[in-house]
Amino acid sequence: QLQASGGGLVQAGGSLRLSCAASERTFSNYHMGWFRRRPGKEREFVAVIMRSGGSTDYADSVKGRFTISRDNAKNTVYLQMNSLKPEDTAVYYCAESRFFDVVTTRYNYWGQGTLVTVSS
Repeated sequence: QLQASGGGLVQAGGSLRLSCAASERTFSNYHMGWFRRRPGKEREFVAVIMRSGGSTDYADSVKGRFTISRDNAKNTVYLQMNSLKPEDTAVYYCAESRFFDVVTTRYNYWGQGTLVTVSS
């Protein structure tokens, strides 16, 4: 089970840190991704981190503003979001995959999502 938290309302330019806690003890076997669904749009890739934490990848729209990290001892993956923009408003989801990938269909297990609202 994946439990995302940390969403909320923030002004443009502000920061939020999302967390996603996994209940399984095999957390470190999976690459972890963050995705989002903006209003009226399809779910889209945001960031991914390798199971070891040794490599990351980001969507162009968030590069330089968002940072994904993980703590395998705590079975948790994080998304630090800085310089937030109104267009970052979305429901954010964490997901796990056996593939280090940006494609949603490569992820086989999803959390319930946490809402981030950025006001202008």
